[in-house]
Amino acid sequence: MTDIEYAWSALGGDPALPARITTVEREGALTARLPVRRLARACVGACALAAAELGAVRAGLDRVPAVRVDDGAVATAFASERHLLIDGRAPVSFAPLSRLWRTADGWVRTHANYPHHRARLLTALRLGEDAGAEEVAAALAGRSALEVEDTVYAAGGLAVALRSDEEWAAHPQGAGSAALPLVERERPDTARARVFTPLEGAPLLPAAGLRVLDLTRVLAGPVATRTLALLGADVLRLDAPHLPELADQHADTGFGKRSATLDLAADRARFEELLASADVVVTGYRPGALDRFGLSARALTERRPGLVVAELSAWGRRGPWAGRRGFDSLVQVATGIAVTEGSAREPGALPAQALDHGTGYLLAAAVLRALTEQSYEGGSRVVRLALARTAAWLTGADGRAVPGRAVPSRAVPGERDAAPGERDAAAAYEGPGPWLGGTGGRIGRLRYALPPVAFAGGPGDWARPPVPWGSDEARWT
Repeated sequence: MTDIEYAWSALGGDPALPARITTVEREGALTARLPVRRLARACVGACALAAAELGAVRAGLDRVPAVRVDDGAVATAFASERHLLIDGRAPVSFAPLSRLWRTADGWVRTHANYPHHRARLLTALRLGEDAGAEEVAAALAGRSALEVEDTVYAAGGLAVALRSDEEWAAHPQGAGSAALPLVERERPDTARARVFTPLEGAPLLPAAGLRVLDLTRVLAGPVATRTLALLGADVLRLDAPHLPELADQHADTGFGKRSATLDLAADRARFEELLASADVVVTGYRPGALDRFGLSARALTERRPGLVVAELSAWGRRGPWAGRRGFDSLVQVATGIAVTEGSAREPGALPAQALDHGTGYLLAAAVLRALTEQSYEGGSRVVRLALARTAAWLTGADGRAVPGRAVPSRAVPGERDAAPGERDAAAAYEGPGPWLGGTGGRIGRLRYALPPVAFAGGPGDWARPPVPWGSDEARWT
């Protein structure tokens, strides 16, 4: 089973459809010790195939449009936050206190990009609010990595001790994450089949007319909803007014969306109005964090039968770390990836935040496949993914055993099926240039990575640029 077939199987897709995918392989793209390029190609390919499948259903085609996955486009998109320019200025990816640090017995990785996470880290280390990197380094040098991990977490901050893949496999969370399906899929009820408005004209936009509530934050969730916006969905991102998003990363993942703020406690009626006509809700908070607002998957589908709920977490919803916050960089350190990609002198990292981006495209694919299934089976749908589970796929800790389920195939007249894994001539990846676009908007003049999701007749770019955070009203267009 190829990587694309593995991802497609995890999504419940027809095993015959990956034959519709042609790949352009480029040496030098996403170079790493681990098979990052293969994973990235598979995630994007599965997402594009899911989009093409839904487009065929809605347009009444006899065959699913052909999909083309180019390693150059994939590699560029997987580093989109690095390629973004705003009025010629490069964004800041990581704050000074978000990095690897030496401890008395090893290494620890912290994440302090958000002001509240930085404050909690400094509180845990008993440092003043103005402390810098030198003070943090000194405070960590005399402690064990596991002590730092526990202390910072107890203070509500983010720190993870470096582990090898063997150590992670022996950890209860590591074992639990690897045992999960790559994509958890549930059908909680028997709501009637979804009836789509037929699609006409070009480009083919599989998600046109669908309303998506985006309750996610950096980075995998926004990548997923950015992809749904590319495919025509009306995506409304909602954030708490007191937790502003970092401006640069909001610009990178905000293409095609609108952005509003909403206090779920104070303005619950407005949220319920939005939910009443939503088709999809995507959440990216740690498991259980939204339950007190009535936003668990079960509660949402009970109030809105026929809804698709997509949940994303760092560590998965079971295990001792299920309730912990996490980011791609922390998952890389915990799961052994940083050891594998490092040297005897220091830990390393993947050439991109591949867990975030890969999981984001898989999440979008899971939503698209759920919508397709609803067209002939009905029922609400819940899909769940976790960065740590994607990491288990990358490192081989998962055993590669996810069964698939056949669904009806579609076709485009006059097109032939490619042999599974068919490739165009291999080429070299000589930089992102061919896969960069430019646009202007309310944020400024932007250079950005073009979307890698491509299928015959589909969109090649987003319909509109990102808007400033919280600048729209919390209502549907």
